[in-house]
Order: sequence, then structure tokens, then C-alpha cells
Amino acid sequence: MPTAPVPPPVLFDARRRAARLARARPERADFLRRRVAEDAVESLEAILRDFPAAVDASALPGPFAEALAGSDAAARVGPVRRVRPSADPGAESMGIESASTDLIVSLLTLHWANDLPGALAQIRRALKPDGLFLAALFGAGTLKELRGVLTEAELEVRGGAQARVSPFADGYDGAGLLQRAGFALPVSDVDRITVRYPDMFALIRDLRAMGETSALAGPVRPLSREIAARAAQLYAERYGQADGRIPATFEIIRLAGWAPHESQPRPLPRGSAKVRLADALGVREINAGPDGTVS
Repeated sequence: MPTAPVPPPVLFDARRRAARLARARPERADFLRRRVAEDAVESLEAILRDFPAAVDASALPGPFAEALAGSDAAARVGPVRRVRPSADPGAESMGIESASTDLIVSLLTLHWANDLPGALAQIRRALKPDGLFLAALFGAGTLKELRGVLTEAELEVRGGAQARVSPFADGYDGAGLLQRAGFALPVSDVDRITVRYPDMFALIRDLRAMGETSALAGPVRPLSREIAARAAQLYAERYGQADGRIPATFEIIRLAGWAPHESQPRPLPRGSAKVRLADALGVREINAGPDGTVS
């Protein structure tokens, strides 16, 4: 009897996430979204082909359309349709027909997916053959300083602590996630950004404006003023710089992948090479025998 698939763990509360987005004021802290939008448009500028049907599936709109409008790539990208994903990306239909879209862009959204491989597979199905997917999401190093001081302060005051900062995907898993979802020619890289703030509370204000405060599932015990004050003190002591400001790390995973198409390059089968690698490189081949001796 086949074993039923195990559903992904529920890390995030979709209703809590929706409330965070509803209260967001992204125009007050849009520097990260503008950065990833400019990166996405720069990628499109380097790809000399047309994308007549394009979709922006980012949780919050704005920067991608603005960056594209001022780019040479704008003439090659059709009208960009706005599709707002659910607060739990991948859990519900995106409302895009299968194989209907040439380009899908998702900026700072997919790190909230309970089932990230499932969300990526849904995006891949919406692309036409040889369609392009570009994404940016927060990675594991994001807010590492804040995560540490909140945990330590809560342990000191309450004797126990709960997670306050989301778990994020590892940047080194990006290409593998794309392959698992059925993308061809996957590319993944990591951009680490350090933003300086006058204190921890200024950082938290920016996170609220971005809609990026915690939406972890399960009951949440509010932080007391004593814990928050102790966390801010620890932050300043551990990470404070000469001018009194503190750093906050944001790690951004950038993904690019294509819906498979017969025109795309593929690796040759094993054993099909017609030239020995040593000959191609102009070097002498050195063979090691079973006892480790070299000939």
C-alpha cells in the first residue's frame, strides 16, 4: 500500500502574515525591495529576448514596475500583470493558467511559503516552455544579530524563549530547489547587505513598515518592555560600532530558472566526449593505480 505524502510543516500563520501585509507601509522602508527589483531588471537587460506575457507575483507592488519603466528591457517585456499571491505562497492557486506566461517575477515573498518547493512548482507550471522565473527571498543569515539578542534576553528574563525571527532558507539550497520544482538551467546566488541603524527599535520600525515582522505559527507570548530593553542593550554591547550605530544583516537569495524547452542546452551523455580532457588542456594525464602508485 503506497505511503501517503507527508505534508510540509506549518511554520507560518497565513492570517497573521496577511495582517502584517495589511499594516505595512513599504514606502517608508523600500530600500531592499528597490535593490532586488533593480537586480531583476538588470538580469532582463542581459537577456536579449521578448517576454510578451509577464507577471509580477510579489507580495507588495511598486519597485519592479518602476525599475522596468526606466530600463532598456521595457520594450521587450509586455504589460506586466499584477498577481498578488496568498499570504501563504503555494497554498492556493495563483490564478494563472498553466503554460500561459513568459516571465514571472517574485520579489521578497517566497520566504513566507510553508511549502517552498510546492510554490516553485506552481510557478513553473504557469510558465510557457522556455519561460523565465526571477525571484529574490530572504536567506538564513537575515537578521542573525536580532535573532540572537532576542533569544538571549528572553532566556535571561523569563528562563525560556520562543522563536521571534523566521527561519529562512539556506542560500546554498537555491539551485537544488529550482531543480526539484522542474526548472531547467537553475541559477542561485546570495547577496548580503548590512544596514546600519541608530538602535534596535529603529530596525523593528523598518521591519514593520516592510511587513516583515514575525508571522510564525502557534501562540505568541508578547515581549515585555524589560525583555525588549535588555535585547536592545545586548545588541548595542555586542554589535555597536564606533559611532554608536548597530548593523543588521539581510541575506538575499536570488533565483533564476527556465521552464524546460527542447531548444535549451543539455549536458552530453557520459562517455560521449570525442577528445580527452588532458589533450584539450594540453597537460599530461597522471593515473593512480589501486595501490596509490602514480604512473
